[in-house]
Amino acid sequence: MSKRTIVSMPGDGIGKTVLPEAIRVLEAAGFEADYVHADIGWEFWCKEGNPLPQRTLDLLEKHKISLFGAITSKPKSDAAAELAPELRDKGFVYYSPIVGLRQHFDLDVCMRPCKTFKGNPLNFIRKGPNDTIEEPEVDVVIFRQNTEGLYGGVEWTNPPDDVYAALNTHPKFKKFAAVPKEELAISTRIFTKKATTRILRAAFEYAKKFGYKSVTVCEKPNVIRETSGMMLALARQMVKEYDGIALWDTNIDAQMMWLTKNPEDYTQALADKYNVCFYMIGDATDSRSKKRLADMAKANACSRVIPFKQFVDNPNYVTGALYVVKANERIVTTTETRITGLKVGDVLFDFNKADVQSQYGADMEALGNFLKKNPNAYALLVGYTDSIGSEEYNLVLSNRRADSVADHLVSNCGVTQDQIVVNWYGEANPVASNDTDEGRAQNRRVEVAVGGL
Repeated sequence: MSKRTIVSMPGDGIGKTVLPEAIRVLEAAGFEADYVHADIGWEFWCKEGNPLPQRTLDLLEKHKISLFGAITSKPKSDAAAELAPELRDKGFVYYSPIVGLRQHFDLDVCMRPCKTFKGNPLNFIRKGPNDTIEEPEVDVVIFRQNTEGLYGGVEWTNPPDDVYAALNTHPKFKKFAAVPKEELAISTRIFTKKATTRILRAAFEYAKKFGYKSVTVCEKPNVIRETSGMMLALARQMVKEYDGIALWDTNIDAQMMWLTKNPEDYTQALADKYNVCFYMIGDATDSRSKKRLADMAKANACSRVIPFKQFVDNPNYVTGALYVVKANERIVTTTETRITGLKVGDVLFDFNKADVQSQYGADMEALGNFLKKNPNAYALLVGYTDSIGSEEYNLVLSNRRADSVADHLVSNCGVTQDQIVVNWYGEANPVASNDTDEGRAQNRRVEVAVGGL
């Protein structure tokens, strides 16, 4: 295979240091290429009035691949002052060569993955409880428009008469009508349907390919109605083509507010991505608040709503709830280690069934009588399954089994609901091997314990 030819553009400042080092790393990794130097940056603005000479564009057109260092950019007046004397007052205007490259080669989509790697000293950290340091996992990909919007470069100071006249036709411009034209500076924000569709498509396709559950449009359609409005409208149309990918839209400067205000919009994606359960503890009385809690609890089978009073009376509702359950991990949730009180035998179930069998009637009656005689006591019912079936299905089945025992105690034994705490963990924590019929039979269970004594 012939070597690649790569256009090397160190540019300004630190670019002249980091680009040779980047090439050294590539060579050490066995990457073979020929490098051809190209001029770009502040030096060529000052000497030639063009930081992106045509000869550089010609090299890029020919070889298609480049490595780029860094660029110095300065305000308009400073740039004009640093031009060579013979070039001043001849109409040269500084434009960023980075934006120039993007626009010339139609490089309108900038994709920036943001991902933490364990042990990286540059990872984001925060202070946790008891003076611990937390290093949260970050895995997002930012897609940014590179050539349109404010990057379009359509702007004026003291706009030409025809531009000024056109602006005066807009109702919102009336507030500026009394401002002298020479005191106006105008920068436009131009979106095209083609480029807007392209960046949205790139984001949705990336999410589809790599398993991300949502795409978020961060704009300001409440203020910048036309351009942001186009982006949002196209996104809402496009998401219909992508089953399983949710579309979120937030104002860029208010995203954290929306995260707090509408957490149900985020719990599903977090539950899918990180395999966590959400316990909603609240005392909502109106229908709207109850619906919001219920919507959050729909994130997955292990999420639930817990009335505040029941939580206060029985804080063990959240025993083990905030753990991530992994298939190769045994998480200790057995009632002996979490509840101080009496251990009661397990209630076993037939395969794929959730009905309490008649053989447990006497045990349930004895438990019910004990709870009625001890009003401060409570029964903790923890449902489990064997490993046959999907993880999601087994979570639902283990919930049904625990609920079935609870219903039996209430309906047949006269126990109040306030004395019952229900949890469920699917196929987690097997007490016997799932490789045999006998072992699976032992794992299809509801563990029962009495606490509060």
